Amino acid sequence: MLPALSAAEALALGQQSLEGEPVTVQLALGRILSLEHPDLVVVPEWPTVSGDAWGEALTELLPRRISGLPPLVSVPDESHKSTETAATELGLRLTHNAGQVRLALDKVRPLLSAPRSSLPNLSRASQATVAVIGPRTLLNEDALAAGLRPALEALELYPVFSTQLPLPDIVQRAERMENAAKVPAGERELFGAASLIAGKSAVRGLILVSPARDRATAAALERLAQKMHKPTLLLSADGGQTEWPELPPFSRRLTPSPSATDET
Repeated sequence: MLPALSAAEALALGQQSLEGEPVTVQLALGRILSLEHPDLVVVPEWPTVSGDAWGEALTELLPRRISGLPPLVSVPDESHKSTETAATELGLRLTHNAGQVRLALDKVRPLLSAPRSSLPNLSRASQATVAVIGPRTLLNEDALAAGLRPALEALELYPVFSTQLPLPDIVQRAERMENAAKVPAGERELFGAASLIAGKSAVRGLILVSPARDRATAAALERLAQKMHKPTLLLSADGGQTEWPELPPFSRRLTPSPSATDET
């Protein structure tokens, strides 16, 4: 069963029900509310950052805030092994038939193999390349972040999003983080993406984007910005947002005018 509403409609519904909360949480709630009488809703876990109560316990907190929700089951988002284990447990819970679950897993197991991927093109003629780093729960959602690309391209900036980078490479790079084992997965992922792409000569600067009203992710990105050695801009993105007044001044830092260059 899929949500009956579009992402934009689901977001509006979630905003009405959870005013003032992170936009990603509002969208998740709106999608749950738009389902028509489900017996159970499977919710992928979010890679969390320090102090992120919603990310750490979304399926526990939502029913406390909103009454009448269907049962919510959290499933892992990261490793193939944990995904298969969660699928087995969920299948047994729903069917009580181990043989049926085993046959179903045999059919879909090839889908657990991540396709090989490589770095995207990092340059475009006559445009300055800027890396856009943010949580997948934000950048993968057109209802939340679709306005970023046209806003950047209008300033003759070429954006490369962290969601375009190979996740295995991000995870591997994140191992270089100090005390990486003690850092939450989402924070490691943000660091890994920024570290992976910031060292590329084609990249002029970085934009670190948090979901609107998500103070925990904004704080994590502030900590990350302090570790960057290229021009860095902190932004937040809300549903349907298309303009960011901070972008034009940042663009001018990355692409100085010919007159300014001549003066130096």
